[in-house]
Amino acid sequence: MTMPENGTGAEALRPHAEDAFAHELKALAANDDHPRPVRWKLSPWAVATYLLGGTLADGTVITPKYVGPRRIVEVAVTTLATDRALLLLGVPGTAKTWVSEHLAAAVSGDSTLLVQGTAGTPEEAIRYGWNYARLLAHGPSREALVPSPVMRAMSEGMTARVEELTRIPADVQDTLITVLSEKTLPIPELGEEVQAVRGFNLIATANDRDRGVNELSSALRRRFNTVVLPLPATADAEVDIVARRVDQMGRALDLPAAPEGLAEIRRVVTVFRELREGITDDGRTKVKSPSGTLSTAEAISVVTNGLALAAHFGDGVLRPSDVAAGILGAVVRDPAADRVVWQEYLEAVVRERDGWKDFYRACREVTV
Repeated sequence: MTMPENGTGAEALRPHAEDAFAHELKALAANDDHPRPVRWKLSPWAVATYLLGGTLADGTVITPKYVGPRRIVEVAVTTLATDRALLLLGVPGTAKTWVSEHLAAAVSGDSTLLVQGTAGTPEEAIRYGWNYARLLAHGPSREALVPSPVMRAMSEGMTARVEELTRIPADVQDTLITVLSEKTLPIPELGEEVQAVRGFNLIATANDRDRGVNELSSALRRRFNTVVLPLPATADAEVDIVARRVDQMGRALDLPAAPEGLAEIRRVVTVFRELREGITDDGRTKVKSPSGTLSTAEAISVVTNGLALAAHFGDGVLRPSDVAAGILGAVVRDPAADRVVWQEYLEAVVRERDGWKDFYRACREVTV
């Protein structure tokens, strides 16, 4: 059953992109008169419109899924239209996973062919595994083989996703080299191979700022076209991103509308940007940066949690006291060093800023 747009009324807490935005994808397909690559659900033009937003000829409004430079999306989409895989690279919180999911949903209509990278991801997650009951009973056979998401995507001409590629051990990462260069996946146990059919491609995401990162080999990196997703260029852009995502998440959780707390969203974004960049918005005061990334994704989490506090323990309006504890938790990751950074910022910047007295008091209450 297809989920309603944005998951409203759906039982799934977090519907897949192709379900949550089924109405938009259907409208784009109906209005799409541009050439489509083989097995693509939409043309590259329509895929880019789906991610960036716009109004179609029939009046359907396509909501932006990504707020950032248009050229980045265009390069990502055209990469998938070639035989070269796409690597979305960026610091944590730059919407790599979000963009990856929506690209797969728009191109293949299915974002679920996913390999989640961790330090324990085995080679079988990328190649294939076995149904050991059948394997022991009848020996190696196609019936005993359990295809990975990558193998399925190759066989069906769809888009596979590998999240957090650099968290996967290096020897397992290199399993992708033959897949991406030769477009084949050997099955030596059966003396066979799976050849990718037209429409197959792969999107990987990675960052080089977190702990537990395994560098990509030069051989594997050459198989990708790398697109770097930047942090939002301006405070207004970041506020827009946070407000949109919080609104989407809030509707699924029956929380109050985010625009009622837009002032607090802007305040959270301002704090994160200043601490992240080491200088205040006006360029007058240098501040120390904490050990955490203070990403846009973390700002979304802080505001969503604040809305939940306002809804269940307040009057439904987002206030400084609702976001203060969340900001503290995001900033102070190292209890010793980060607490000093936060307290200095509170006293040197927040305390002296006009209109921030309530916020300063709320932050002091949860800090001491």
